[in-house]
Amino acid sequence: MQVFDALVVGGGVNGAGIARDLSGRGHSVILAEQGDLAQATSSSSSKLIHGGLRYLEHYEFRLVREALGERETLLRMAPHIIWPLRFVLPHRPEMRPRWVIRAGLFLYDHLARRVSLPGAEAFLTAENPMGQALKPEITHAFAYSDAWVEDSRLVLLNALDAKRRGADIRTRTRFEDATRHADHWEVTLRGRDEQAQRIRVRGIVNAAGPWVQRALDQAHTARPGAVRLIRGSHIVLPRLYEGEHAFILQNDDRRVVFVIPYEGKFSLVGTTDVPHEGDAASAHCTPEEAGYLCAAVSRQFRHEITPAEIVWSYSGVRPLFDDGADDPSAVTRDYVLKLDETAAPLLSVYGGKITTFRRLAEEAAGKIGRALGREGTAWTAGATLPGGDLGGKSIAEFAAEMGRALPFLDAGSLPRLVRTHGSELPRVFAAGHAGAAIGAGLTEAELDWMRREEWARTADDVLWRRTKLGLHMTPAERDGVSARFASLG
Repeated sequence: MQVFDALVVGGGVNGAGIARDLSGRGHSVILAEQGDLAQATSSSSSKLIHGGLRYLEHYEFRLVREALGERETLLRMAPHIIWPLRFVLPHRPEMRPRWVIRAGLFLYDHLARRVSLPGAEAFLTAENPMGQALKPEITHAFAYSDAWVEDSRLVLLNALDAKRRGADIRTRTRFEDATRHADHWEVTLRGRDEQAQRIRVRGIVNAAGPWVQRALDQAHTARPGAVRLIRGSHIVLPRLYEGEHAFILQNDDRRVVFVIPYEGKFSLVGTTDVPHEGDAASAHCTPEEAGYLCAAVSRQFRHEITPAEIVWSYSGVRPLFDDGADDPSAVTRDYVLKLDETAAPLLSVYGGKITTFRRLAEEAAGKIGRALGREGTAWTAGATLPGGDLGGKSIAEFAAEMGRALPFLDAGSLPRLVRTHGSELPRVFAAGHAGAAIGAGLTEAELDWMRREEWARTADDVLWRRTKLGLHMTPAERDGVSARFASLG
């Protein structure tokens, strides 16, 4: 029977971040994920690293301050998958007075130290290219800075770093049962081959996201808190405007809707806040949610949107800690960690947001480490993720260097490859060639890397999580990727 210090249940951003942090502190770690890494909530976000401007209205100043501080840390940690993004906030006087927005943006700029991002500004929409997509009756707007993240790759890179530091990462592996003893747990995992695997661990971290309560039941322990499952749906449309800026639209229900440049040819619109019933795996964008998002954009954009234009949609279920708020939008996005030390320790993770995952992981690793008798030293704030060390170069400079070093790569695909792999790119193509073209810039060499090093086991793993090339491929090309995986068994 294999023995580990800690089992992390869940391969989303929190679980992968905790596994990485614990491994870096010298603990032996195994992570069990029932599906693919980032298969659920962590690949279905709005893909933003942001402080949460709207959270200021709910007086969540500590959460906003922490998130704003993390922006700078994450921009340094993985500059190939995280980069600055300028947001335009159109002014609707019937929603909020201009002075309120000015005050909120001033606070947003100054709650935490801002190093690399420009501050907020006001402008007239008729005089600024960033306002051209808006209806002419919207005459004033504001601009401020946050950041964008390739969310599913953020999870993957944390898992990859954890593996390189000694963690055992097991995907397609269910946490099935656990028996608690005074100083350890005996755990049953069930892998892809449906064979039961028994392991012994000194402590468990329950980072199962929407399934956090189910994991507690499988561990035969009491539930230390309640969870609210809130569905956030997104739609992808053909590109709505020129420019690399995003929009944050004030909607009539006082929520906000983001419109974000996406994959070059598209615009990403989200998100909704709807209570979710049933299994989180069943989450999908309903016709009502799609209509809501289209209406939110049409209300302020010159181009009126209809659901018929949607090219893709996705939904994620946020497992928020139930703080008793009636309005789903008002439920705290802060995380809550519940540690049970009545026998062998069990730490359960509730809530959280992708921006603060590293801080959450750091606190969780400290808590479970202390319970195991060795807290270790916090270390992740100054460490890059795999691919993140660009040698002090900008993305453009690094891409030019890769073009010279790997001349066989297609020049049109190089920007995407750099954004995907960063400084790992020479390792991806270590054989000195790209292999046969598969479609949309995907080649045999890259596909083999994702299978060998990134736990890709199905076409969906590659086309919708390791990349978003599914949006760019023809149906025949997507079928070709599926056939390749099927032939490998």
